[in-house]
Amino acid sequence: MLGNTFGRAFACTTFGESHGGGVGVVIDGCPAGIKIDLAKVQTALARRRPGQSEFTSPRDEADLVECLSGLDRGVSLGTPIALLVRNKDIKPEHYADLTQTYRPSHADYTYEAKYGVRAASGGGRASARETIGRVAAGAIAEQVMATLCPTIEVVAWVDRVKDIAATSVDMTSVTRALVDADPLRCPDAKARKAMAELIRKTRDAGDSVGGVIAGVVRGCPPGIGEPVFDKLEAELARAMMSLPASKGFEVGLGFAATELFGSEHNDAFTIRKGRVRTVTNRSGGIQGGISNGEDIWFRVAFKPVATIFKAQDSVAKISATKSARGKSAAPSLKRVKMQPAKGRHDPCVLPRAVPMVEAMALLTICEHLLRNAIYRR
Repeated sequence: MLGNTFGRAFACTTFGESHGGGVGVVIDGCPAGIKIDLAKVQTALARRRPGQSEFTSPRDEADLVECLSGLDRGVSLGTPIALLVRNKDIKPEHYADLTQTYRPSHADYTYEAKYGVRAASGGGRASARETIGRVAAGAIAEQVMATLCPTIEVVAWVDRVKDIAATSVDMTSVTRALVDADPLRCPDAKARKAMAELIRKTRDAGDSVGGVIAGVVRGCPPGIGEPVFDKLEAELARAMMSLPASKGFEVGLGFAATELFGSEHNDAFTIRKGRVRTVTNRSGGIQGGISNGEDIWFRVAFKPVATIFKAQDSVAKISATKSARGKSAAPSLKRVKMQPAKGRHDPCVLPRAVPMVEAMALLTICEHLLRNAIYRR
Protein backbone atom coordinates (compact mmCIF):
# COMPACT_ATOMS: atom_id res chain seq x y z
CA MET A 1 0.00 0.00 0.00
CA LEU A 2 3.05 2.28 0.12
CA GLY A 3 2.44 4.46 -2.90
CA ASN A 4 1.56 1.85 -5.53
CA THR A 5 -2.16 1.48 -4.77
CA PHE A 6 -5.01 3.82 -5.70
CA GLY A 7 -8.41 3.50 -4.04
CA ARG A 8 -9.85 1.47 -1.17
CA ALA A 9 -13.26 0.18 -2.30
CA PHE A 10 -11.85 -0.40 -5.80
CA ALA A 11 -8.14 -0.77 -5.03
CA CYS A 12 -5.75 -0.84 -7.97
CA THR A 13 -2.11 -1.76 -7.42
CA THR A 14 0.12 -1.29 -10.45
CA PHE A 15 3.42 -3.10 -10.89
CA GLY A 16 6.38 -3.34 -13.26
CA GLU A 17 9.14 -1.19 -14.75
CA SER A 18 9.61 0.30 -18.20
CA HIS A 19 12.23 -2.23 -19.35
CA GLY A 20 11.39 -5.13 -17.04
CA GLY A 21 9.51 -8.30 -17.90
CA GLY A 22 6.13 -6.65 -17.92
CA VAL A 23 3.71 -4.18 -16.35
CA GLY A 24 0.18 -4.52 -15.08
CA VAL A 25 -2.34 -4.13 -12.29
CA VAL A 26 -4.11 -6.07 -9.56
CA ILE A 27 -7.66 -4.85 -8.91
CA ASP A 28 -9.17 -5.74 -5.55
CA GLY A 29 -12.81 -4.79 -4.94
CA CYS A 30 -14.47 -5.43 -8.28
CA PRO A 31 -17.98 -6.65 -7.43
CA ALA A 32 -18.84 -10.21 -8.37
CA GLY A 33 -21.11 -11.00 -11.27
CA ILE A 34 -20.06 -8.10 -13.54
CA LYS A 35 -19.66 -8.95 -17.21
CA ILE A 36 -16.12 -7.98 -18.21
CA ASP A 37 -15.08 -7.84 -21.87
CA LEU A 38 -11.28 -8.02 -22.17
CA ALA A 39 -11.57 -6.76 -25.75
CA LYS A 40 -12.65 -3.40 -24.28
CA VAL A 41 -9.56 -3.43 -22.08
CA GLN A 42 -7.45 -4.09 -25.17
CA THR A 43 -9.13 -1.22 -27.01
CA ALA A 44 -8.29 1.13 -24.14
CA LEU A 45 -4.66 0.00 -24.15
CA ALA A 46 -4.44 0.52 -27.92
CA ARG A 47 -5.38 4.17 -27.37
CA ARG A 48 -2.39 4.74 -25.06
CA ARG A 49 0.20 2.48 -26.72
CA PRO A 50 3.35 3.97 -28.27
CA GLY A 51 3.98 4.04 -32.00
CA GLN A 52 0.41 4.97 -32.97
CA SER A 53 1.28 8.24 -34.73
CA GLU A 54 4.07 10.65 -35.57
CA PHE A 55 3.35 12.48 -32.32
CA THR A 56 4.22 9.53 -30.05
CA SER A 57 7.21 7.45 -29.05
CA PRO A 58 8.21 4.94 -31.78
CA ARG A 59 8.62 2.14 -29.23
CA ASP A 60 7.10 -0.95 -30.86
CA GLU A 61 4.76 -2.55 -28.33
CA ALA A 62 1.49 -4.35 -29.09
CA ASP A 63 0.54 -4.12 -25.39
CA LEU A 64 -1.47 -7.34 -25.43
CA VAL A 65 -3.27 -7.88 -22.14
CA GLU A 66 -3.42 -11.20 -20.28
CA CYS A 67 -5.88 -11.86 -17.47
CA LEU A 68 -4.31 -14.04 -14.78
CA SER A 69 -7.12 -14.17 -12.25
CA GLY A 70 -10.49 -12.86 -11.11
CA LEU A 71 -12.62 -13.70 -14.16
CA ASP A 72 -14.46 -16.85 -15.18
CA ARG A 73 -15.97 -16.97 -18.67
CA GLY A 74 -16.05 -13.18 -18.80
CA VAL A 75 -17.71 -12.67 -15.40
CA SER A 76 -16.01 -11.16 -12.34
CA LEU A 77 -15.64 -13.50 -9.36
CA GLY A 78 -15.29 -10.81 -6.70
CA THR A 79 -11.68 -11.88 -6.19
CA PRO A 80 -8.59 -9.87 -7.27
CA ILE A 81 -8.33 -9.35 -11.02
CA ALA A 82 -4.72 -9.49 -12.21
CA LEU A 83 -3.90 -8.06 -15.65
CA LEU A 84 -0.46 -8.34 -17.24
CA VAL A 85 1.12 -6.79 -20.33
CA ARG A 86 4.54 -8.19 -21.20
CA ASN A 87 7.28 -5.82 -22.35
CA LYS A 88 8.66 -6.81 -25.74
CA ASP A 89 10.61 -3.94 -27.30
CA ILE A 90 13.02 -3.29 -24.44
CA LYS A 91 16.35 -1.64 -25.15
CA PRO A 92 18.30 -1.15 -21.91
CA GLU A 93 21.43 -0.55 -23.97
CA HIS A 94 20.00 2.85 -24.92
CA TYR A 95 20.55 3.87 -21.30
CA ALA A 96 23.99 2.32 -20.73
CA ASP A 97 25.72 5.71 -20.74
CA LEU A 98 23.23 7.18 -18.26
CA THR A 99 23.54 4.76 -15.34
CA GLN A 100 25.73 7.17 -13.38
CA THR A 101 24.17 10.43 -14.64
CA TYR A 102 21.09 12.14 -13.29
CA ARG A 103 18.91 13.29 -16.19
CA PRO A 104 17.50 16.79 -15.66
CA SER A 105 13.84 16.86 -14.50
CA HIS A 106 13.64 13.04 -14.41
CA ALA A 107 13.13 10.95 -11.28
CA ASP A 108 16.68 9.53 -11.41
CA TYR A 109 18.08 11.49 -8.46
CA THR A 110 14.95 11.45 -6.30
CA TYR A 111 14.37 7.70 -6.71
CA GLU A 112 17.97 7.04 -5.75
CA ALA A 113 17.70 9.41 -2.80
CA LYS A 114 14.66 7.48 -1.56
CA TYR A 115 15.61 3.86 -2.31
CA GLY A 116 19.41 3.95 -2.64
CA VAL A 117 19.07 2.31 -6.05
CA ARG A 118 17.20 3.00 -9.29
CA ALA A 119 16.19 1.36 -12.55
CA ALA A 120 18.27 3.32 -15.05
CA SER A 121 16.57 1.87 -18.13
CA GLY A 122 13.68 4.09 -19.19
CA GLY A 123 13.12 5.49 -15.72
CA GLY A 124 11.71 2.26 -14.24
CA ARG A 125 8.46 2.96 -12.37
CA ALA A 126 8.67 6.65 -13.21
CA SER A 127 8.13 5.83 -16.88
CA ALA A 128 4.75 6.49 -18.47
CA ARG A 129 4.73 2.76 -19.25
CA GLU A 130 3.54 2.24 -15.68
CA THR A 131 0.21 3.78 -16.75
CA ILE A 132 -0.67 0.62 -18.69
CA GLY A 133 -1.97 -0.80 -15.41
CA ARG A 134 -4.04 2.33 -14.77
CA VAL A 135 -5.60 2.33 -18.23
CA ALA A 136 -6.42 -1.39 -17.99
CA ALA A 137 -8.00 -0.85 -14.57
CA GLY A 138 -9.91 2.15 -15.89
CA ALA A 139 -11.39 -0.02 -18.63
CA ILE A 140 -12.57 -2.49 -15.97
CA ALA A 141 -13.98 0.37 -13.87
CA GLU A 142 -15.89 1.66 -16.89
CA GLN A 143 -17.57 -1.73 -17.32
CA VAL A 144 -18.41 -1.90 -13.61
CA MET A 145 -20.05 1.52 -13.83
CA ALA A 146 -21.95 0.50 -16.96
CA THR A 147 -23.71 -1.95 -14.66
CA LEU A 148 -24.01 0.22 -11.56
CA CYS A 149 -24.74 3.58 -13.21
CA PRO A 150 -24.96 3.39 -17.02
CA THR A 151 -25.54 7.14 -17.42
CA ILE A 152 -21.91 7.95 -16.60
CA GLU A 153 -19.48 8.68 -19.43
CA VAL A 154 -15.98 10.14 -19.34
CA VAL A 155 -14.33 12.00 -22.21
CA ALA A 156 -10.99 13.83 -22.29
CA TRP A 157 -9.19 15.70 -25.06
CA VAL A 158 -6.13 17.84 -25.79
CA ASP A 159 -7.19 21.35 -24.84
CA ARG A 160 -3.90 23.21 -25.28
CA VAL A 161 -0.36 22.62 -26.54
CA LYS A 162 2.03 25.23 -25.17
CA ASP A 163 0.18 28.51 -25.92
CA ILE A 164 -2.13 27.14 -28.64
CA ALA A 165 -5.59 26.58 -27.17
CA ALA A 166 -8.70 24.83 -28.50
CA THR A 167 -11.62 27.24 -28.47
CA SER A 168 -14.49 25.44 -30.21
CA VAL A 169 -14.94 22.24 -28.18
CA ASP A 170 -18.43 21.77 -26.68
CA MET A 171 -17.82 19.79 -23.51
CA THR A 172 -21.52 18.97 -23.17
CA SER A 173 -21.51 16.93 -26.37
CA VAL A 174 -17.91 16.05 -27.35
CA THR A 175 -17.47 12.29 -27.76
CA ARG A 176 -14.54 9.92 -27.52
CA ALA A 177 -15.03 9.04 -31.20
CA LEU A 178 -14.70 12.69 -32.15
CA VAL A 179 -11.56 13.04 -30.03
CA ASP A 180 -10.00 9.92 -31.55
CA ALA A 181 -10.80 10.98 -35.11
CA ASP A 182 -7.35 12.61 -35.27
CA PRO A 183 -4.13 11.23 -33.71
CA LEU A 184 -3.50 14.52 -31.90
CA ARG A 185 -6.80 14.03 -30.02
CA CYS A 186 -7.88 17.67 -30.22
CA PRO A 187 -11.45 18.10 -31.57
CA ASP A 188 -10.78 21.72 -32.63
CA ALA A 189 -9.60 21.43 -36.25
CA LYS A 190 -8.08 24.91 -36.47
CA ALA A 191 -6.16 24.65 -33.19
CA ARG A 192 -5.17 21.06 -34.00
CA LYS A 193 -3.40 22.10 -37.20
CA ALA A 194 -1.33 24.72 -35.38
CA MET A 195 -0.59 22.26 -32.55
CA ALA A 196 0.63 19.61 -35.00
CA GLU A 197 2.97 22.06 -36.71
CA LEU A 198 4.42 23.13 -33.36
CA ILE A 199 4.97 19.53 -32.21
CA ARG A 200 6.71 18.62 -35.47
CA LYS A 201 9.05 21.62 -35.21
CA THR A 202 9.73 20.85 -31.57
CA ARG A 203 10.50 17.18 -32.31
CA ASP A 204 12.83 18.07 -35.19
CA ALA A 205 14.69 20.46 -32.87
CA GLY A 206 15.23 17.67 -30.34
CA ASP A 207 13.01 19.39 -27.79
CA SER A 208 9.62 18.71 -26.15
CA VAL A 209 6.45 20.63 -25.38
CA GLY A 210 3.65 20.41 -22.80
CA GLY A 211 0.09 21.63 -22.48
CA VAL A 212 -3.34 20.93 -20.97
CA ILE A 213 -5.87 18.10 -21.20
CA ALA A 214 -9.52 18.87 -20.46
CA GLY A 215 -12.00 16.27 -19.29
CA VAL A 216 -15.67 15.88 -18.48
CA VAL A 217 -17.68 13.33 -16.50
CA ARG A 218 -21.29 13.37 -17.70
CA GLY A 219 -24.25 11.61 -16.12
CA CYS A 220 -22.75 11.34 -12.64
CA PRO A 221 -25.55 11.26 -10.04
CA PRO A 222 -25.57 13.72 -7.11
CA GLY A 223 -24.12 12.51 -3.82
CA ILE A 224 -20.79 11.03 -4.98
CA GLY A 225 -17.73 11.98 -2.91
CA GLU A 226 -16.86 12.58 0.72
CA PRO A 227 -17.37 15.77 2.75
CA VAL A 228 -13.91 16.35 4.24
CA PHE A 229 -10.55 14.79 3.32
CA ASP A 230 -11.81 12.66 0.42
CA LYS A 231 -13.72 15.41 -1.35
CA LEU A 232 -14.42 14.40 -4.94
CA GLU A 233 -12.31 17.21 -6.40
CA ALA A 234 -9.49 16.33 -4.00
CA GLU A 235 -9.65 12.70 -5.09
CA LEU A 236 -9.67 13.71 -8.76
CA ALA A 237 -6.73 16.02 -8.12
CA ARG A 238 -4.81 13.22 -6.41
CA ALA A 239 -5.60 10.90 -9.29
CA MET A 240 -4.50 13.32 -12.00
CA MET A 241 -1.45 14.61 -10.17
CA SER A 242 -0.19 11.02 -9.81
CA LEU A 243 0.18 10.77 -13.60
CA PRO A 244 3.69 11.16 -15.03
CA ALA A 245 4.48 14.76 -16.11
CA SER A 246 1.31 16.24 -14.57
CA LYS A 247 1.92 19.58 -12.84
CA GLY A 248 -1.46 21.21 -12.28
CA PHE A 249 -5.17 20.49 -11.79
CA GLU A 250 -8.35 22.55 -11.66
CA VAL A 251 -12.05 21.77 -11.54
CA GLY A 252 -14.81 24.05 -12.80
CA LEU A 253 -13.50 27.55 -13.35
CA GLY A 254 -10.51 26.69 -11.19
CA PHE A 255 -8.00 29.53 -10.92
CA ALA A 256 -10.20 31.77 -13.06
CA ALA A 257 -12.70 31.81 -10.17
CA THR A 258 -10.24 33.87 -8.16
CA GLU A 259 -10.96 36.81 -10.47
CA LEU A 260 -14.71 36.81 -9.73
CA PHE A 261 -16.96 38.05 -6.93
CA GLY A 262 -19.06 35.47 -5.10
CA SER A 263 -22.14 36.89 -6.81
CA GLU A 264 -20.51 36.13 -10.16
CA HIS A 265 -19.28 32.64 -9.28
CA ASN A 266 -22.21 31.14 -7.38
CA ASP A 267 -24.33 28.58 -9.26
CA ALA A 268 -27.99 29.45 -8.62
CA PHE A 269 -30.39 26.53 -8.11
CA THR A 270 -33.45 25.84 -10.21
CA ILE A 271 -35.82 22.95 -10.95
CA ARG A 272 -35.74 20.99 -14.21
CA LYS A 273 -37.84 17.88 -14.77
CA GLY A 274 -38.56 17.66 -11.06
CA ARG A 275 -34.90 17.67 -10.08
CA VAL A 276 -32.67 20.20 -8.34
CA ARG A 277 -30.31 21.62 -10.96
CA THR A 278 -28.01 24.60 -11.26
CA VAL A 279 -28.48 27.41 -13.75
CA THR A 280 -24.72 27.68 -14.36
CA ASN A 281 -21.90 25.21 -13.68
CA ARG A 282 -18.95 27.30 -12.55
CA SER A 283 -18.36 24.81 -9.70
CA GLY A 284 -17.70 22.09 -12.25
CA GLY A 285 -20.31 19.67 -10.91
CA ILE A 286 -18.91 19.44 -7.38
CA GLN A 287 -20.01 21.39 -4.29
CA GLY A 288 -18.85 20.71 -0.75
CA GLY A 289 -16.68 17.91 -2.12
CA ILE A 290 -19.73 16.01 -3.39
CA SER A 291 -21.17 15.74 -6.91
CA ASN A 292 -24.32 17.80 -7.53
CA GLY A 293 -25.52 16.00 -10.66
CA GLU A 294 -24.12 18.50 -13.18
CA ASP A 295 -21.26 17.73 -15.55
CA ILE A 296 -17.93 17.41 -13.74
CA TRP A 297 -15.33 19.20 -15.79
CA PHE A 298 -11.67 19.63 -15.09
CA ARG A 299 -8.29 20.40 -16.66
CA VAL A 300 -4.87 18.81 -16.11
CA ALA A 301 -1.58 20.55 -16.91
CA PHE A 302 1.33 18.49 -18.25
CA LYS A 303 4.90 19.73 -18.38
CA PRO A 304 7.12 19.16 -21.43
CA VAL A 305 8.53 15.62 -21.55
CA ALA A 306 11.80 15.63 -19.59
CA THR A 307 13.80 13.69 -22.19
CA ILE A 308 15.12 16.00 -24.88
CA PHE A 309 17.95 15.58 -27.33
CA LYS A 310 19.79 18.78 -26.47
CA ALA A 311 22.92 19.23 -24.38
CA GLN A 312 22.11 19.97 -20.73
CA ASP A 313 24.06 20.55 -17.55
CA SER A 314 23.83 17.74 -15.02
CA VAL A 315 25.65 15.78 -12.33
CA ALA A 316 27.17 12.31 -12.54
CA LYS A 317 28.58 9.91 -9.95
CA ILE A 318 32.18 8.77 -10.10
CA SER A 319 32.50 5.13 -9.07
CA ALA A 320 33.60 4.68 -5.49
CA THR A 321 37.11 3.42 -4.82
CA LYS A 322 38.17 1.10 -2.03
CA SER A 323 40.32 2.33 0.80
CA ALA A 324 43.40 0.53 2.09
CA ARG A 325 41.16 -1.27 4.55
CA GLY A 326 38.98 -2.56 1.74
CA LYS A 327 35.99 -0.36 2.49
CA SER A 328 34.26 1.43 -0.38
CA ALA A 329 34.25 5.19 -0.11
CA ALA A 330 31.14 7.14 -0.96
CA PRO A 331 30.98 7.96 -4.68
CA SER A 332 32.06 11.45 -5.58
CA LEU A 333 30.16 13.74 -7.90
CA LYS A 334 31.13 15.75 -10.92
CA ARG A 335 29.40 18.24 -13.15
CA VAL A 336 28.81 16.98 -16.68
CA LYS A 337 27.29 18.05 -19.94
CA MET A 338 24.89 15.33 -21.05
CA GLN A 339 22.97 14.66 -24.24
CA PRO A 340 21.11 11.36 -24.81
CA ALA A 341 22.50 9.57 -27.84
CA LYS A 342 19.51 7.24 -28.18
CA GLY A 343 16.01 6.85 -26.87
CA ARG A 344 12.36 6.69 -27.88
CA HIS A 345 10.26 9.40 -26.38
CA ASP A 346 7.14 11.46 -27.06
CA PRO A 347 7.91 15.03 -28.16
CA CYS A 348 4.52 15.84 -26.59
CA VAL A 349 2.89 13.50 -24.08
CA LEU A 350 -0.62 14.93 -24.47
CA PRO A 351 -2.14 12.69 -27.20
CA ARG A 352 -1.26 9.52 -25.30
CA ALA A 353 -2.14 11.07 -21.94
CA VAL A 354 -5.80 11.48 -22.95
CA PRO A 355 -6.72 7.82 -22.17
CA MET A 356 -4.60 8.03 -19.00
CA VAL A 357 -6.62 11.01 -17.77
CA GLU A 358 -9.88 9.24 -18.65
CA ALA A 359 -8.71 6.14 -16.77
CA MET A 360 -7.94 8.06 -13.59
CA ALA A 361 -11.32 9.81 -13.75
CA LEU A 362 -13.06 6.46 -14.22
CA LEU A 363 -11.18 4.92 -11.28
CA THR A 364 -12.06 7.87 -9.04
CA ILE A 365 -15.77 7.87 -9.87
CA CYS A 366 -16.00 4.07 -9.62
CA GLU A 367 -14.31 4.17 -6.22
CA HIS A 368 -16.87 6.60 -4.86
CA LEU A 369 -19.85 4.86 -6.44
CA LEU A 370 -18.81 1.70 -4.62
CA ARG A 371 -18.30 3.61 -1.38
CA ASN A 372 -21.86 4.92 -1.64
CA ALA A 373 -23.11 1.40 -2.28
CA ILE A 374 -21.35 0.26 0.91
CA TYR A 375 -22.91 3.08 2.94
CA ARG A 376 -26.42 2.23 1.75
CA ARG A 377 -26.39 -1.51 2.39
